[in-house]
This record gives sequence, structure tokens and C-alpha cells, in this order.
Amino acid sequence: MNEKFDPFVAEWISFATNPNYNLIEKCLKMSQLLEYPKLDVDEYIKKIDEIGKSLKLDLNESKNPTYLISMLNEHLFSRYGFKGDEEDYYNPKNNFLNEVIDKKSGIPITLSIIYSQVAKYIGVELEIVGFPSHVVVKYHEEMILDPFNGGRLLSVDDLQEILDRNFGGQVKFSSEFLNEIDDKKILVRIVRNLRNSYAQSFAYEKAVRCTNMALGLEPNSPEDVRDKGILEERLLHYETALRYLNRYLEINPNAEDVDFILELIKSVRNKINQ
Repeated sequence: MNEKFDPFVAEWISFATNPNYNLIEKCLKMSQLLEYPKLDVDEYIKKIDEIGKSLKLDLNESKNPTYLISMLNEHLFSRYGFKGDEEDYYNPKNNFLNEVIDKKSGIPITLSIIYSQVAKYIGVELEIVGFPSHVVVKYHEEMILDPFNGGRLLSVDDLQEILDRNFGGQVKFSSEFLNEIDDKKILVRIVRNLRNSYAQSFAYEKAVRCTNMALGLEPNSPEDVRDKGILEERLLHYETALRYLNRYLEINPNAEDVDFILELIKSVRNKINQ
């Protein structure tokens, strides 16, 4: 069974891999392709620009990074009212940058994107860190900051507390968790969030599209190859499902879920032969 060509995914891959577009533009393009076809990307870029330029006007001549980050926090979280969405954390809208800009709340990854972009207006270069389960930003190696919690400065103990809360005490802090992640990995992380949200609400066509968007950037990602197979099975696309499930076992033969995948392959083959 040949897979149907998806022009939206093709457009996404072309846009997301184009170095002429920055992370904000790529996130807004994702929103446009998945949920908001009439979205005016330039309008939202102007909104970020307004926030950044107004922050710059508030500063004195000091170049002290602690002062600059303090002013950034006050500007973004007190003046503009951005905050972490604790009440409706898993709402898929929290992954769409236009929604986060409009409602002034989001999840760690989207707030970190806005936070680091606005910081550039005052000459502060922040790196987005793919900390497990909770994206944060860092200023060189000096400061780890949490945009989800008002730009709070985090200690190693704070980071371990985040891990304990999200992994039930099973994961110990490692300095590798504070490595910067590039734009591609940030985008993949967001589309995976959306894939999970769509799959949980049984919107499998949209979940497959998100998986295809991730695979367009990381073609050999075991997680996405596996999930593509699982989702195609749910859509009754059995031949495609088999192809991806088998490929998953080829690239990740020692996966913890091997038994589950083998059972699923057996089930799919039985359905094909019925």
C-alpha cells in the first residue's frame, strides 16, 4: 500500500529546514498548517517585536546579566502577564505559539521559546535546554531559568525535584540534561506533544500528520517510526502499519516494548489474512 502524499507535511519540511526562518516563524508555521489555516504569521511576529522593543525602552545602561534577566522577568511576567498554564496543562493549544501569545499562558517549551526570543532584544543570548519533562533555559553555564514559573532561578536541587515529581523518583539528575537543544529538536518535541494530544482524543489522522512532521525532521527516530506504525494500524492501514512496525524492530531491536510490538505485528498480519 503506497502512502498518500501529504502536501501539508511537504510544505512543513521545506519550511522547517529552511535556515532563513527563525524558531518563532517555524512554530507559527506549524500552527498554521495544523490548526489555523488563516493565521497571519507576520501579525504574531509583530506582537513579539512589540514586547521586545518595549522591554528595551525600560532599561538603563547596565549590561549586568542579573539585572537584565530581572527586568526581562518583570516585563514578560508582571507587565504582560505571561504564566505557566497549571490549570489546563495538557490542552493542545499550549503547543501553538499563537495561542500562547494570545492567552498569555503556556507550557515550558512554548514559554521558553518566547522568553529566549524576547531576551535577544536586550542582548541576552539564552539557550533552550531540553530538560526531561520540563524545558528550561540557561544563560551560559551560570544560570538555569524556568519561564514556566516566572523565570525562577533553578538550583540542582530544584531540578531534581522536577525529575522526582515527573518520574516518581526513578531518574537522577545528570549534567547532560542541561545540554542545549537545537531548533529541530524543539520542533520535534512540540509535534510529539501534539501527536499525543490528538491520539488521546482519537484524532488519528492529525496524530499521523504530526508523526510524519517529526519523521520529516528525524527520519530514523525509533519513537516516531513505532508510533507511525501504531497509528496506521488504528486507521486500518495494515500494510503501512506492518512496514513501520518492522522497521522499528530493525532500528531498535533491544527496545523495552519488543514483546508488545511483536504481538501487534502478529495481530495486523491476522487481520490482513482474514
